[in-house]
Amino acid sequence: MAVSGRTGVRVVVVGDRGTGKSSLISTAATETFTESIQPVLPPTRLPADFYPDRIPVTIIDTSSSSHAEDENVVLEHRAKLAEELKRADAVVLTYSCDNTNISRPITFWLHELRRLEVRAPVIVVGCKLDLRDERQRMSLEQVMSPIMQQFREIETCIECSAASQIQVPDVFYYAQKAVLHPTAPLFDQETQTLKPRCIRALKRIFILCDRDMDGALSDSELNEFQIQCFNAPLQPAEIVGVKRVVQEKLPDGVNHLGLTLSGFLFLHALFIEKGRLETTWTVLRKFGYDDAIKLSGNSLPVPAKRAPDQSVELTSESLEFLKRVFNLFDIDNDGALRHDDLDDLFSTAPESPWLEAPYNDAAERTAMGALSFNGFLSEWALMTLLDPASSLANLIYIGYAGDPSSALRVTRRRSFDRKKQQTERSVFQCAVFGPKNAGKSALLTSFLGRPFSANYTSTVDECYAANGVNELQGKRKILILREIPEDRSKKFLSNKQSLAACDAAIFVYDSSDELSWRRATELLVEVARLGEETGFGVPCLLVAAKFDLGPFPMAAQESAKVCEEMGIESPIPVSVKAGDLNNLFSRILRAAEHPHISIPETETGRKHKQYRHLVIGAAVAVVGLAAYRTYAARKSTSN
Repeated sequence: MAVSGRTGVRVVVVGDRGTGKSSLISTAATETFTESIQPVLPPTRLPADFYPDRIPVTIIDTSSSSHAEDENVVLEHRAKLAEELKRADAVVLTYSCDNTNISRPITFWLHELRRLEVRAPVIVVGCKLDLRDERQRMSLEQVMSPIMQQFREIETCIECSAASQIQVPDVFYYAQKAVLHPTAPLFDQETQTLKPRCIRALKRIFILCDRDMDGALSDSELNEFQIQCFNAPLQPAEIVGVKRVVQEKLPDGVNHLGLTLSGFLFLHALFIEKGRLETTWTVLRKFGYDDAIKLSGNSLPVPAKRAPDQSVELTSESLEFLKRVFNLFDIDNDGALRHDDLDDLFSTAPESPWLEAPYNDAAERTAMGALSFNGFLSEWALMTLLDPASSLANLIYIGYAGDPSSALRVTRRRSFDRKKQQTERSVFQCAVFGPKNAGKSALLTSFLGRPFSANYTSTVDECYAANGVNELQGKRKILILREIPEDRSKKFLSNKQSLAACDAAIFVYDSSDELSWRRATELLVEVARLGEETGFGVPCLLVAAKFDLGPFPMAAQESAKVCEEMGIESPIPVSVKAGDLNNLFSRILRAAEHPHISIPETETGRKHKQYRHLVIGAAVAVVGLAAYRTYAARKSTSN
């Protein structure tokens, strides 16, 4: 595979007129300097064998239109330039070394690149080095240092001469290198330190290479690492030399066992400071990382082909691994992981995956904010359901060494489960509908074992609560409640496949408020109708929340009528405030585990079902009559 998965690098050359753009390109391609050259060259290709990485480079020359030209021509050139820059992998920005004020044209073009929102790395190139006035005392470093402080997109600066054949090939080598081996993901130029994500990736690699897990890479482990990454062993003298360099600069980088983690990180920082970024990138890519320093998609065999009503769960193998990991990081054996424990656990991942929504407040925690074992598994179940690729990647980041394809499993289609009248799932998702102030959020909070709060805050975005629920047989399943705010319900139901991901749905209403009840039943009808139209009907339950306030007049009659008409059970009365949940979560789980019952029917759906039964019955009768006539005819013939 090509470096970084690329098959080519596209470099766009920009700069003021007369700075030597075309001569630079022509000389790089032909290795000869030509005095007379056309103003703008066609795309020029440097072949794959031109540079060590064996990736071809396509160079795009551009026109620098002046104010003296026709306005339409100027606009045409600018539009073409903007289009080319949008497609650039790297930008070479030229200036002329015989210019006494080089900072003005450089900053002009850098501001222009920002205005056009060009995200590519920039190589600043001084052309016509042979024409520089020797009396000029300002060095390139003096001029460029403040500019590079302001414009972090500058990867490097170089001066060259096409006429004198000085450093011309180096220009496009650095441009290619900036794309294939970028500095920005690895190193903070301002602080001169490795970036956090790079440190995390290198830490994981160090742990994987530390076979005996003694906290240091021995000579043999260093040699294995070298062979794995660079296909060549280190000689004993070379290993001694590496460790000596580290120990001179960082005494704790080497101990009696070998190269420590701090020494390993120091070496990579040293490589980068010396411009050998390809060394660190080679290591990262050998261990499956992409340009964002995350595991590439090729390393993550996530089941891609699945129906809308199929979900993804962790296998028993990965669950056993997570149990061992939890116990390993539960240092004080209190059955919970504190924030520091979780930070340590995910220190080899690009970042901790549960710091933001929807995971940061979705599982059971102790009074001190620590994550219980049940909460730990619930977070993993939620992440696997919502983002299987992220779940698999994080399993690998924290040390899962099994076959990645055996870590996740795809469940059976729910439509098939409905026919079988049973399910094999271990994780169930329940959509929570209801009007504002009905008590949806209070239910999710109580599901996570948290105390009731009278303070009301309207939920704006969808949120989740995941927890284990015991079955009657004693087995524990994960139930995930997904709150759909009333303002989001229309958008949710406009998606024809939205119910496919649900194993059940509940409709929460304030049992003391008739308007709340009516809105909940409207939502129930809308969900039932969508289920009938798409074939993704789900078991539904009505939840009469705030039952401690007393029901509104005629509540019993109204609810009995609706439930009878739609073929579902009576509303379940609950009071979070009074702590009476009436086994609600077990009842939701039970409904989800029996996908063939408690599915509401609208009048239209019922008529359609009856019509279908009549048609099928008629078809069966016709077939039976035809079979009888055939039988009678054969019997008559035989007689």
